[in-house]
Amino acid sequence: MSDHGGYEYPDRVCYQISDCDAAAYGPAAAHINRLGYDVLSVQHEYGIFGGDAGCYLMNLVREAKMPIVTTLHTVLRDPSPSQKAVLDELLQLSERVIVMSKRAVGFLVEVHEVPLEKIDLIPHGIPDIRESHGKEFRETLRIDGPMILTFGLLSPDKGIQFVIEAMPKIVAEHPGATYVVVGATHPHVRANSGEAYRESLVDLAERLGVSANVRFVDRFVSTEELVEYLSAMDIYVTPYLNPKQITSGTLAYSVGAGKAVISTPYWYAEELLADGRGVLVKFRDPGSIAEAVLALQASPETRNEMGRLAAQFGKQMLWPEVGRCYLASFARAKRENAERLKSLVRPPTMKSPFENSLPILNLKHLKDLSDDTGIIQHATFTVPNRSEGYCVDDNARALLFTAQMETNGPLSNDLSLLQSRYLSFVLYAFNGKNGRFRNFMGYDRTWLEEAGSDDSHGRSVWSLGAMVHRCQDQSRRDIAKVLFETSAPALYKTTSLRTWAYAVLGTEEYLQAFPHEYSVQVLRHTMANRIWQQFEVSASEDWPWFEEGATYGNARISQALLLAGEAIVNHQFLDAGLKSLAWLMNLQSTPSGLFAPIGTNGFYRRGSELSRFDQQPIEAASAVSACISAYKVTADPIWLEEAHRAFRWFLGANSLGLPVYDPMSGGCHDGLHPDRVNRNEGAESTLSFICALNDIRVAMDASGPNQVSLQKRILL
Repeated sequence: MSDHGGYEYPDRVCYQISDCDAAAYGPAAAHINRLGYDVLSVQHEYGIFGGDAGCYLMNLVREAKMPIVTTLHTVLRDPSPSQKAVLDELLQLSERVIVMSKRAVGFLVEVHEVPLEKIDLIPHGIPDIRESHGKEFRETLRIDGPMILTFGLLSPDKGIQFVIEAMPKIVAEHPGATYVVVGATHPHVRANSGEAYRESLVDLAERLGVSANVRFVDRFVSTEELVEYLSAMDIYVTPYLNPKQITSGTLAYSVGAGKAVISTPYWYAEELLADGRGVLVKFRDPGSIAEAVLALQASPETRNEMGRLAAQFGKQMLWPEVGRCYLASFARAKRENAERLKSLVRPPTMKSPFENSLPILNLKHLKDLSDDTGIIQHATFTVPNRSEGYCVDDNARALLFTAQMETNGPLSNDLSLLQSRYLSFVLYAFNGKNGRFRNFMGYDRTWLEEAGSDDSHGRSVWSLGAMVHRCQDQSRRDIAKVLFETSAPALYKTTSLRTWAYAVLGTEEYLQAFPHEYSVQVLRHTMANRIWQQFEVSASEDWPWFEEGATYGNARISQALLLAGEAIVNHQFLDAGLKSLAWLMNLQSTPSGLFAPIGTNGFYRRGSELSRFDQQPIEAASAVSACISAYKVTADPIWLEEAHRAFRWFLGANSLGLPVYDPMSGGCHDGLHPDRVNRNEGAESTLSFICALNDIRVAMDASGPNQVSLQKRILL
């Protein structure tokens, strides 16, 4: 361990992350992607990855761009809901799954519904222990009687105390018998209770009068030294207390040593020690352990035969053989991934699952994600992920959606209640000390920062402007107006291009209700002028854009200039807005004409290659809204067609031919990977879809009879 509590890794470990730092997993995935590996091998065990049930690992796995092979060191028969949800997603994202026992295969099939053909059964690897010089090492230990061994990280669930309690009976017949316990205390145990467990074992041996017959090797030993201990021992004991333990590296090593093994009957031991390869004793029973040791010592023939059977079985577990099995699994994963990628590239003529109409506006998943605090930002599949809490970004988006819905008439009781909660969240997020909105809140309602990003502040102001314009509840409208006017001045100090765009969209909404509010007019013009000046500096004939890269939320920048240009009749704003949006929509097109938003895995830098994945719902939604704004400004039906083209991305008219919208839940998947849909349905994605759907519905209603046939043709 290093001084700061982490592990000291060798130089060949090229990238390290803190297990409890949720934000570290995504950059780790980006690092792996840049190196271009063929396969990502994930070694999964509960307790080593951060977040509820290790959910932080998903931040890495979701972003990985190569086939994933996951080795499961523990498979539970009765996982908790969060354990099942996390493992279900990991298994779904994995091309192959490796387990080390037959029972684990059964659990994967029965509990997690993993296809049998996706699972590889590969035993736990072990070194070639027979090559060690056990006799010489035994002499250095100066052990005269039978040597009994247990090794591994110490923790109370290992049951070592029951072997010590068996020692008086063993020593009575074999005075030189010695029980050797090799291994340091488990780091988690030491962090919580220090060396209390080890000290209790030492005290127990002293009380029983066998302290001279019990030795502790209180350190982490190398593989070479461990092999010497295994070669020198007579009997190995695993007295574990958990009957549901499904694998054990220590037990695998002991079997490979070709010596007699005694174990409690946990799952892995029952399987590995079957057919005469070991002896099973009762849990928490020192007498049973002592009887087994004495019986084996009394019958050398039995002990030797047991060791022979174990060694023979262990040949398939030697590292070279296990390594060959892993390489075969990796090769199969790479091959199957390539075949699946090829099969998923469907012809662009594939019909939408919504052939004859728009999907209905299903708010079930929105309600599922929302509680009495606000909307939870992430989901594992369709299940809200409480461990990652809330953010003002998504609550502002949700508030904006409810305000936009009031264009269609009074809100339903359910939606009105949600609007109240979203507004309450945004109100609570405002920090009067610095005039900024906080963004991230834990599930325990604890704010994780004093001020959020510029963009989260801009989105919040935008949602409040929409409430001032559209909300039909007087008290909510008044609250939104006061909060808008209190928080808007901070926008002058922001430096984000997209924040300025959100500011324009928010001020435009506010001014629809109070058109003569001079301070808000000034803010709108200032923000729009900043955007336009960026265009003037950066744009050229072949790059009509606002900066040196096109990243996220791109269409909102063009949309802001269009709305501001129309409101104040500024043709420079209008021209820049239309030019940039036309360029962006052309850029976000496949050769066959499908909408393909700029991917988040690298985005698009001027002069470099365009990233096509991962494609995000927020980009499709912003394109829909911006194109509808362009249609309203120009009355050119091509923009309405472009809006429909972007919207149909949700329904399957995309690079993979797969629907991103989930009609069963009413949610929206979190994006398109190169080979699959991201099955998680978070708040941002779901709100992006339902906002885009509402925009399209309103545009269809407002476009008049001359556009109906065009719209239907586009949707088909």
